[in-house]
Amino acid sequence: MSIFWDLMQQSKIEEQEAQTASLEERVQFLETELKKTKALLSKTLIALEEHIDVDIDGDGKKGR
Repeated sequence: MSIFWDLMQQSKIEEQEAQTASLEERVQFLETELKKTKALLSKTLIALEEHIDVDIDGDGKKGR
């Protein structure tokens, strides 16, 4: 029985390691996507402020 128990435990350990790697990959992907989204939002805000000539975000500048 001990051999089967060890095999089951090893299987669970390997399964957990795979989930952890997958989670780390997903977090990395989400962090990259967040950076891209922030950059796009910033560019959009700058363009909008320049277009309508209004300081939308309250930073004291219109556009750049």
